[in-house]
Amino acid sequence: MGSEKKFVQEGINRAQITEYFIKQLDRAGYGGMTISRTPMGTQITVFAEKPGIIIGKGGRTIRKLTSDVAELFNMDNPQIDVQEVKVPELNAQMMATRLANALERGIYFRKAGHNMLRRIMESGALGCEIITSGKFTGSRSRVQKFVAGNILHAGKPAEELVDDGFATAIKKLGTIGCRVRIIPPGVEIPGQFHTTPRTVEEVSTEPEKPAGVVEILDEAKAETTIEEEIIAESPPDTVVETPIETTEPEREEVKADLEEEVVVEVPGEADEETRMRGEVLEHKHKEYDYWHPVSRVHKKEAE
Repeated sequence: MGSEKKFVQEGINRAQITEYFIKQLDRAGYGGMTISRTPMGTQITVFAEKPGIIIGKGGRTIRKLTSDVAELFNMDNPQIDVQEVKVPELNAQMMATRLANALERGIYFRKAGHNMLRRIMESGALGCEIITSGKFTGSRSRVQKFVAGNILHAGKPAEELVDDGFATAIKKLGTIGCRVRIIPPGVEIPGQFHTTPRTVEEVSTEPEKPAGVVEILDEAKAETTIEEEIIAESPPDTVVETPIETTEPEREEVKADLEEEVVVEVPGEADEETRMRGEVLEHKHKEYDYWHPVSRVHKKEAE
């Protein structure tokens, strides 16, 4: 057999095995498989939501699957390993199967597609594409797409980074195909770029103090520290004289006492009284009740 025919035959066998597993492991939540060649035989890893159903009681189901794969597909010593899928919403094959089951139950195709897309993106997927094709509501077939996030369509990254799943829904009008493509979280998509935050140096807005002010403040601090050292070193019996601090109300009272005028009575004539008010000599006539300076010129009564 030529190399071309060999690769074609391997692709056909892989597709047939996948179809067989989808039919047999529908109740277990089949989520895809990987095939690898080993010196001991062919290693088949099956991903499922419920591994216990695939293994069966005492391993009966998995032994039956191993013998069926060896007989139907002419494999030498196949070994089947089962792994559990932690997050079913990030497995394309499981989501395609669920979407097909929803369409078979009669759920409207747009509602089913949007609900499935929202669940996949809320699970952390970087991108998702859901394609459904077939007779939905009429006699004509059509295609409906639901897309969110980033998705790759061509090249090697589309084959390696994108998880692909396909399932069919059988209805009265015909068969509906459901294809789901998911980019799982944590995948480095080629062509993406990341921005680094820019660091800006902080500039102080406080004005600089003049040199003289700083020196005066330093001297005041030094004087206070010297006084504190003297008080600390002095014995407990000695009394250290410290300046008495007065409050603002006390200062105002002292100032008012100093500014209070001193009044000294000085004897005068019989019809008047004389006194010294500060440095001013005042007198008061008996006919009047007010004091006035002696130097004031008296108005003479009109003759």
